[in-house]
Amino acid sequence: MDRKAWVMRALEALRLATFQEIQRYLDEEGEPFSKKELQDTLKALVQEGRVEEREGSYRLAHKKGDKAAFEKLFGSES
Repeated sequence: MDRKAWVMRALEALRLATFQEIQRYLDEEGEPFSKKELQDTLKALVQEGRVEEREGSYRLAHKKGDKAAFEKLFGSES
């Protein structure tokens, strides 16, 4: 797995976590990241829209476009 996949896995398990909690989880899983690596990875995931950051806590971003995909697949009823 690459760095982004490890961070996503940590956030899936933790749901809402601070930088330190994510770092602790990764250390316990045997994937120690340097502080800079983790900061860069979190920043990249936030920019991609896959992770949300609020007041120092991180969580997986809500999926967008589900309604549009549903309407495209099944058509709108209106």
